[in-house]
Amino acid sequence: SDQLGIPFDAIRYVQGDTDATPIGGGHGGSRNLEVGGNAVLKAAREVIAKGKAIAAHLLNSHEDDIAFEDGTYKDVRTSQTITMEEVIAASKEAGRLPEGMEPGCLNTDTVFEREAISIPNGCHAAEVEVDPETGVVTVERFWAIDDFGPIVNPMLADGQVMGGVAQGLGQALMERIVYDAESGQLVTGSLMDYALPRADSIPVMEIGYYEDAPTAKNPLGVKGAGEAGCCGAPPAIVNAVLDALAGYGVREIQMPLTPEKVWRAIQEAQQG
Repeated sequence: SDQLGIPFDAIRYVQGDTDATPIGGGHGGSRNLEVGGNAVLKAAREVIAKGKAIAAHLLNSHEDDIAFEDGTYKDVRTSQTITMEEVIAASKEAGRLPEGMEPGCLNTDTVFEREAISIPNGCHAAEVEVDPETGVVTVERFWAIDDFGPIVNPMLADGQVMGGVAQGLGQALMERIVYDAESGQLVTGSLMDYALPRADSIPVMEIGYYEDAPTAKNPLGVKGAGEAGCCGAPPAIVNAVLDALAGYGVREIQMPLTPEKVWRAIQEAQQG
């Protein structure tokens, strides 16, 4: 929509249909916008390039004189203009196309291959409260500033960070896989046995972005965002807990920081 200058509602997105998109690399972390977004950008630029020939034909101009900006083709010599929507409509009619082009000529298939993985950056901080009598840790607030390059959809970016922080909180405080030592059977095989964060476990979050350092590794300049929260949250939360317990002499606790682990760490530090 942004590249072609056409209404957002005019875009139809097809996902997960192997008849429509037979080529794919599968789902993975931090790649939707970095790979898929750049494929869309590449396709849009190819459509714009092909549309120049149609615009020149409709304006009785030379293709070299046609420029494109904000959804409009313009003859830089005569100042005549025609919109992308008009060019798209013409591309479906044989009688309105230049020689050598057929209806549907703007239909475009393209492949974007990521040559190098982008590296996002960020700073995460947590405020926690620890009850020394019970060992219960409560994460009161969480702050995250991330450099994902240009933010295309702020709402989805916020969701990525919030979901990642929630996942990281679970890893830091409660999630633990346990196997039976003799049989190798998974003991924590259901949600009755495996602890996960709930809504009342999630703190108030303040999220921000630094967008002034786009990567040079892809045309959009974007960087992966999906894993940032779950990478930043565990060390931020664990370090906050250790800072809170420094006065008791606690220097290290292995994740997850369950109430029992925290309580035992306090008792052992005081005794020894």
